[in-house]
Amino acid sequence: MPTVLERVTVLCFAMSYAAALGLEIGHQAQPRPIMRLLALIFGGAGLLAHTIFIGVQPLALASSQGSLLFLAWILAVFYLYGSIHHGRLTWGLFVLPLVLALVVLAEIFPREEAARVGSLWDIVNIQGERFWGLVHGGLVLLAAVGVSVGFVASMMYLVQVHRLKAKLAPGQGVKLLSLERIEAMNRRAILWSFPMLTAGLLVGVFLQVHQGSFTQDWLSPKILSTLGLWLVFGILLYLRYAAHARGRRVAWWTVAAFALLLLALISPVHPFLQGGGP
Repeated sequence: MPTVLERVTVLCFAMSYAAALGLEIGHQAQPRPIMRLLALIFGGAGLLAHTIFIGVQPLALASSQGSLLFLAWILAVFYLYGSIHHGRLTWGLFVLPLVLALVVLAEIFPREEAARVGSLWDIVNIQGERFWGLVHGGLVLLAAVGVSVGFVASMMYLVQVHRLKAKLAPGQGVKLLSLERIEAMNRRAILWSFPMLTAGLLVGVFLQVHQGSFTQDWLSPKILSTLGLWLVFGILLYLRYAAHARGRRVAWWTVAAFALLLLALISPVHPFLQGGGP
């Protein structure tokens, strides 16, 4: 049985997600319940294969491939839940392209060697720098989920604003949440992400100080892009709660935050996450 599971590759769930996206596009062009059902089946099959791949392969959370595939898996769950919970809305057209893009990026960029976690015992038995490295990576991954959800909400918002300006009839075009609900979705994503990202950065600083390399490697693309992401979040919080800004301005800043997130994820791993003992 394990040998069969090990045959599941990235191509398996990538093709399933692509088929689900194609069916979602077809359903949008010519609505048919069977196409939406098939899209959910292919999306569910992709999520199952994705789950098996992550469970069997000893992915490193700190590596580009590991972080991108874990993030894509969480967003695939988000897609499936949203498609079932909001059955009448155009959900997959916004989430599935993001899932596919993350999977493709995971295959394009080099696979760095980093501390790998291969079993449940390895997870509970790690100590010292490896433990804090895993905490750092986990916090940043949780923040990345919020940023990605905020990005999806921002794209929905921009499309919905365009539809309203074009004065399309209610039954025409993509079916989305109201602007108020999309804004609330973006706001919750930002409020979720900022504390996680801040805590992850503080753990990273702690590891740098502990290793005596606090003044080293601060010009690496991963660290600079992560710090840039934190600053953009600060601007977003200021715009929303101090300047009381709303609408497209906040949406575009969220898109910028997502671009910085991608840069951080595809950059090489930190030196303190490349292995090391307790």
